[in-house]
Amino acid sequence: MRRRGLLIILSSPSGAGKSSLAKRLMAWDPSLKFSVSATTRQPRPGEVDGVDYYFKSHEEFEKLIADGGMLEHAEVFGNYYGSPQGPIDEAIAEGRDTIFDIDWQGGQQIRRSKLAQDVVSIFILPPSIADLESRLRGRAQDSDEVIEKRMSQSRNEISHWAEYDYVIVNRDLDKAEEELKTILTAERARASRQPQLTEFVRGLNKEFEDR
Repeated sequence: MRRRGLLIILSSPSGAGKSSLAKRLMAWDPSLKFSVSATTRQPRPGEVDGVDYYFKSHEEFEKLIADGGMLEHAEVFGNYYGSPQGPIDEAIAEGRDTIFDIDWQGGQQIRRSKLAQDVVSIFILPPSIADLESRLRGRAQDSDEVIEKRMSQSRNEISHWAEYDYVIVNRDLDKAEEELKTILTAERARASRQPQLTEFVRGLNKEFEDR
């Protein structure tokens, strides 16, 4: 039975594990697709345009916003990040589920958009602030100054946990992954997400009548 695609929002403070969990979820179900965000920040070593991000200039990004081409966007540490609208509309219409690795601002914008009915929002919390900082430093991708900015931002990010449908404390990556799978399986089975159920049940009733 055909259903509309889901918009699966994963948010967390930087370093809490949402990107790792998103990759694990897609390995579990290859039909899941990652929403490739657009950004104005510079590519990191190994990142590929159109795969990791759509890398845009500030002027290009602002034109997309003005033309209504972004489902959500935010400015973080002086750079824009956002989700292009076109690919998302196509995925929903085709019944394909899309994962969003975005912050609370982006999640809030999507939940307030015309696509709110298709959203499943999940917030990932770290087991402790000390663990969060350790993970950020362990990535060895950012300077001490950037890490301090991310830690400062984390408190604000965490304060929005109650806006989400589900919250997972990522004490153990394997356990958090299992919780995510359970959430997605249940959400896909919701009656409200299966518009052809009514017709299907009519068919069952007709079978009773024809016996």
